[in-house]
Amino acid sequence: MADLRVKIGGLDLKNPVMTASGTFGYGLEFADFINLEDLGGIIVKGTTLNPREGNPYPRMAETASGMLNCVGLQNKGVDYFCKNIYPQIKDINTNMIVNVSGSCPEDYAECAARIDELEHIPAIELNISCPNVKQGGMAFGVTPEGAASVVKAVREAYHKTLIVKLSPNVTDIVSIAKSVVDAGADSLSLINTLMGMAIDIEKQRPVLSIATGGLSGPAVKPVALRMVWQVAKAVNVPIIGLGGIMNATDAIEFLLAGATAIQIGTANFIDPTITVKVAQGINEYLDKHGYSSVNEIIGALKD
Repeated sequence: MADLRVKIGGLDLKNPVMTASGTFGYGLEFADFINLEDLGGIIVKGTTLNPREGNPYPRMAETASGMLNCVGLQNKGVDYFCKNIYPQIKDINTNMIVNVSGSCPEDYAECAARIDELEHIPAIELNISCPNVKQGGMAFGVTPEGAASVVKAVREAYHKTLIVKLSPNVTDIVSIAKSVVDAGADSLSLINTLMGMAIDIEKQRPVLSIATGGLSGPAVKPVALRMVWQVAKAVNVPIIGLGGIMNATDAIEFLLAGATAIQIGTANFIDPTITVKVAQGINEYLDKHGYSSVNEIIGALKD
């Protein structure tokens, strides 16, 4: 068996397979299907400083090659997480990582500071695709300045590994990536969902309650792969690739493009054991091609 271990900032991953926030709950929901400790890391659902109800229903819609969602970061807030969820997940022997969201830099920083105190949470992933309420609702992650403002505020309050999740809804992903690395990110994960919509032609109304939502699944993979490839060449921090990864072949493509690790999202809804299957598939590929370590194929794409 090949050595599947990789390193992301201060994190040691037993393999490069992680789960994407919002698709795996708190991990506990999948414990009946797989051994959670077989994964490199689990990124739990988005957590905010204060409780959020999320958007009205309907907030999910199937598309021809993926799905749309506008769940709206429904969660009970960081204090609830610390008191009720953390005790249940703290002893799982893998990297338990919290996805952090907010509506202003101060909220992000305060939420991160409270998670910083949790001994067995070694990292957070910042979702900078959230609307900036002080700037008319434009997402933080669509400008270098907005993205950097959040990362800088969180970096001052948070002292462990800081992963920043980039939005694909931009014209120049590289400039955003560079700005958040300069502001203190230890690693980047990309991509978050692409904005899309679906229409019910009989009702002549949008399918989703707020009209638009985030597109995920196989449809976004070519965009995600291109962005990971571009960013990996431009920054010197580890990249975590995600977007439409449905099998080991997809995952290996991201590794070749420069990702050190990958996240699996929508595929979890189809096959709750897919994460373990992908890790096994990566190992089989390495053995077949004579590699002793997964690190030998990271960024190994040929011109």
